[in-house]
Amino acid sequence: MDTIAAIATGHERSAIGIVRVSGDRAIELAERVFRTKARSLEPKRLYFGEFLNSDGEVIDHCLCTVSRAPASYTGEDTAEFQCHGSPVVLGEALRTLFKLGARQAEAGEFTKRAFLNGKMDLTGAEAVVDLIDAESISAAKEAAKQLGGAVFEKIDDIYGKIVNIISDFQVTIDFPDDETPDFVLAEKRETLANAEKTLDSLAESFENGGRYLKSGVPCALIGRPNVGKSSLLNALVGFDRAIVTPKAGTTRDTIEEVATLGGVALRLTDTAGLRDTEDEIEREGVLRSERAAKSAALVIGVFDGSEPFTKEDEATAEHLMNAEKAVALVNKSDKNRVLELELPENVPVFEVSAKTGEGLDALSEYVKGEFTARDKTAVMITSARQFEAVSAAQRALGAAIEGLDFGLTPDAVLTELEDAAASLAKMTGRRVTDDVVHDIFSRFCVGK
Repeated sequence: MDTIAAIATGHERSAIGIVRVSGDRAIELAERVFRTKARSLEPKRLYFGEFLNSDGEVIDHCLCTVSRAPASYTGEDTAEFQCHGSPVVLGEALRTLFKLGARQAEAGEFTKRAFLNGKMDLTGAEAVVDLIDAESISAAKEAAKQLGGAVFEKIDDIYGKIVNIISDFQVTIDFPDDETPDFVLAEKRETLANAEKTLDSLAESFENGGRYLKSGVPCALIGRPNVGKSSLLNALVGFDRAIVTPKAGTTRDTIEEVATLGGVALRLTDTAGLRDTEDEIEREGVLRSERAAKSAALVIGVFDGSEPFTKEDEATAEHLMNAEKAVALVNKSDKNRVLELELPENVPVFEVSAKTGEGLDALSEYVKGEFTARDKTAVMITSARQFEAVSAAQRALGAAIEGLDFGLTPDAVLTELEDAAASLAKMTGRRVTDDVVHDIFSRFCVGK
């Protein structure tokens, strides 16, 4: 392949800036632009020396390391220069490499080459960009698991077992007189059932939180005016994001901010207080509040614990009871509690104080339990593409198992098994179209 180069760090001034090179001429170019006391650049060693421009002038004192194919990130010969982080220096280093024959790397091309050269599968490639974009420690942990092969290993194991069964069942077509013993069919069915169970678990992991890890959990703060929603928003994000005054109806539009609770990023929307109002602007704010509550993955209803339950609180309680996932916060726990609140068991209630922070740790634990894997060793899928592939494989396996239970011969369920295998192959990249590859790597930044 041709040789590519790019700046792998940001374009602002920094202490260190990295220039990457990959391709057939990577090490040759490194030896031409990098001057050191060593006679040659040996793989897996870090050298100190001078970076020379095309005129032979020293533009930086930096570090260099090289790797030879296939023992590198891309699977090709690579070189990496750790320079001082001046955009001018990095730009000149890149121009020098271009003059010697390298070309500008496209977005994600280093990782794309790693995929094409068999250094990682598509789930690992997606995990790279997820790790870069992670907005919470939970998102980073799941991306690291996937980068380490946690999802690939599960899927590849299932894929291998399905392919083996397909091969065995294919015999019934080639040799129709040879019947498959019942105990063998029972073993195959059990293998398929176990595979279906694993896929069920992966699909549930996406629906129960995995889909929100990358972008954050959409969360609406609702409640009547002056219960402390804006104060809670400020307490959760750690600074005064929303205006707080004693006057009811201060918040008239939705305010959005990201807060991290229990290692999970919440995309909090502070909404206008729920109440009947003649004010046209405030009424529009109430409508937006109701829309935010209906579209949120988590609805947090806020109540004033120092005041009796009101008719306006009923609207908040109704939204909580109709939400897919909801929690009630009884605010102002630093004051004497007067509020009596009755909610279904599936809506947990926490006493909190936006003023002192009391009770927010319990809320964090709740969020962590609801939107992360309870078992630290468990794997979550966080990609809609992966979820679609797993779901398609689930359906195909279910149809195959149903066919066997109905008494169909093995050759009659081959189509379903082949569909299941094809879906899993698309997920890991064994069989994938150029459009899918392009779509995945288009999310990457240049230099990765």
